[in-house]
Amino acid sequence: MKAYWIALYKKIGNKENLKYYSTKVTPIIKSFGGKPLVRGGEYQCLEGEDFSRTVIWEFPDYESALACHNSKEYKEGWAAAKDTTERNLQIIQGFNTE
Repeated sequence: MKAYWIALYKKIGNKENLKYYSTKVTPIIKSFGGKPLVRGGEYQCLEGEDFSRTVIWEFPDYESALACHNSKEYKEGWAAAKDTTERNLQIIQGFNTE
């Protein structure tokens, strides 16, 4: 069953830090099988809280998504932006209706 990282950005205090983080972690996330589905872009908030940026990565399975997030390499990359960025990050297992 596939899994997804869903990151909803509440505050981006330093865009350069976030850009560096993104450049650093993209190959790390891909090495765990991550595939980018949503990365910013045009949006409309139709209900609830408005988040300035949404990022969604698809992983082959829940375990790979967790392993990536918990890896030393990913944590080192996130350190570049975590002090100037506020986000909600969830890892969620997908489902199949068939």
